[in-house]
Amino acid sequence: MNRRDFLHLAALSLFASVLPGPAQAAPAASRKPNIVLFVADDMGFADCGLTGCKDIPTPNIDALAKNGVRFTNGYTSGCVCSPTRAGLMTGRYQQRFGFDANAEGKAAHSSVPHALDLKQVTFPQRMKALGYATGMFGKWHLGVEDGYLPTQRGFDTFYGILPHGLGATGPGGEPPPTYRGTDVAETPKNHMEAFCNEALAFVDRHAKEPFLLYLPFTAVHAPFVGPQPWLDQHDAAAPAGRRKYGADLRQMDDVIGRVMARLREQGLEENTLVFFFSDNGGPGGAADNSPLRGTKWTLWEGGVHVPFAAQWKGRIPAGRVLDQPVIQVDIPATALAAAGGGVNPEWKLDGVNLLPLLEGKSFAAPHDALYWRFGVQYAVRQGEWKLVKPSLEAPPHLFNLAQDVGEKNDLAAAQPEKVKQLQTLWDAWNGDNEPPRWIDNRWNGKEEGKMAKNGGKKKTGKKKAAQP
Repeated sequence: MNRRDFLHLAALSLFASVLPGPAQAAPAASRKPNIVLFVADDMGFADCGLTGCKDIPTPNIDALAKNGVRFTNGYTSGCVCSPTRAGLMTGRYQQRFGFDANAEGKAAHSSVPHALDLKQVTFPQRMKALGYATGMFGKWHLGVEDGYLPTQRGFDTFYGILPHGLGATGPGGEPPPTYRGTDVAETPKNHMEAFCNEALAFVDRHAKEPFLLYLPFTAVHAPFVGPQPWLDQHDAAAPAGRRKYGADLRQMDDVIGRVMARLREQGLEENTLVFFFSDNGGPGGAADNSPLRGTKWTLWEGGVHVPFAAQWKGRIPAGRVLDQPVIQVDIPATALAAAGGGVNPEWKLDGVNLLPLLEGKSFAAPHDALYWRFGVQYAVRQGEWKLVKPSLEAPPHLFNLAQDVGEKNDLAAAQPEKVKQLQTLWDAWNGDNEPPRWIDNRWNGKEEGKMAKNGGKKKTGKKKAAQP
């Protein structure tokens, strides 16, 4: 090659080096991680493989724990749907702003919307401030009025339903309206499949930027759908309710698998922090909470102790089982830390960053104590001890959960000092909370049975029953 050809070739090489190439996603190491939240609805504690279920296989839920961690003491701050979601969306105990009951409750003050307080900054709003695309596909249950809808509370994209579930709401027995953004959309033939398809499209659209994907499923909340082909996969000899419940759960697990597969196809799984949990315990019937006592609507372990797992391949060591108590209000603080954002003390988050625990850098319990209030019911857990007041008239009960996770042996009479200590803790916590903004008459635990026998009446007035 002569000097003239050499100079010509060098010039061409320099010119080619400054031309823009095809768009490419930033290397995973330099990108903020994606956040994916899978939330089951009314799922029984014992109804997945990671908690010992035998008749309903859940390989994709189980894989999250196998590839990450399983929390043996995972909790939610609510024992019914709406309050748990309010806690998740804010990273705060929902009792801080009086959100004790489902959004369908009876108003304590007619001027109070049954919705997530607009003064509360939401988790997706904080993620958007960090440059995240935010999408939600499923059940909202935090307000149905204008100003309180998902796309008005931090989600760029929403497709789903607003109220508690798929039960008939119209005069003709039709399900609740399905929304795309703030507009009513065509009702899908299969809601869970529609949520899945929307989620997959969201992942594809935002594969080159960080995103928050929130999938709060309608499964396995009643009324059960029992879709095919999942229904035929369940034992035909099983009770009809368990078969339909099992079909809904199998479909939910399948949807989780398809979303995780899409993340892998897009090369995103190693850069995605994933959480799975149920919003509360199962309501009984087809759902199995064993070996826990109680169900949804109660603050026994069966109402708030739920399946809980997290995965972040390459960041969280796989196959770990963690016994430290955690709660769903920890998820926002954890996601914000993963995204490189700090938590301002002025936000008054109750949740904490779980990354040190997840990564094995700390083995300390993230919380000194966990707290609950469901109208007249209340509970506190500190270490292995739990104090729970299950109804208005019942005295507080005391249990050692390390020895008695089924809450069968009340130790209150034998341990009065422990009762006093835990009651003092709860009273101090509750002193920073608002009274419930609206009422649910199912708050009063065992008293419901007495009310049913008395024509719906009870001796204590509703105003009194509404006070914790």
